[in-house]
Amino acid sequence: MKTSYSVLGLLAIATGSLWADSLSFTGTLDTPESVFEQGFTLSSEDTIFFQTWGFGGGINAAGQTIPAGGFDPMIALFAGTGLNAAIVTDGGGNPIADGDSLSNPPWSFVGNCPAAGTVAIGVNNDCGDDDIQVALPAGTYTLLLTDANYTPNAVYDNGTLSEGFTDFTDGVFQTCDTDGSCITPNGNFAVDIVSSQPGLTSISPEPSALSLLGLGFAALAGLKQFGKRRSPPTNKSKPRLASLNN
Repeated sequence: MKTSYSVLGLLAIATGSLWADSLSFTGTLDTPESVFEQGFTLSSEDTIFFQTWGFGGGINAAGQTIPAGGFDPMIALFAGTGLNAAIVTDGGGNPIADGDSLSNPPWSFVGNCPAAGTVAIGVNNDCGDDDIQVALPAGTYTLLLTDANYTPNAVYDNGTLSEGFTDFTDGVFQTCDTDGSCITPNGNFAVDIVSSQPGLTSISPEPSALSLLGLGFAALAGLKQFGKRRSPPTNKSKPRLASLNN
């Protein structure tokens, strides 16, 4: 599946900034079953921030103004690259993944609103963007971004990208509130990878084998719980910082 995107790298120059390096990606998924994956390396242990902007809009780390209107995303972090990349977990065995269709405390649903904006769905203003902060050791990683209802099966069993995906999208980008109101967003996305110190390097993306996997088999119920759509919107706090060594 063809996915178009662009990338901007930014070295923060503001004195006292919490950011040292950042990578900003924008693009469009062709279908709800398309996948964006981006590799990166850390030269030393670092605190990394992953933030999406495409659903509610905002200003990303590169200073771009991102319009609202994109799909409701899920992000997940994997160690390594390619199909053998394994999902990263915290000290409690929880996968580092955030999406409002995923019940995965303490990581989901955290929300990135603010700084991202909310979108009116029926009588509510909903937050669909994601925000993860995590301390990581030096190494090579892959950030995966999908529609919130196109779920990497690795989140069910702390597995690898080779397990494919389970498709709850019904073939459309759609976001619904619990009152039954729905919107049909576009395929646009925006995501930042931000570090607290120098040493963040992008890996040029390679042709992905993920599109060859097709639909994954449904995972065993009870390992991780997924809902079709969101809980009622709330003013969510910023995510807690966690280390993989906890």
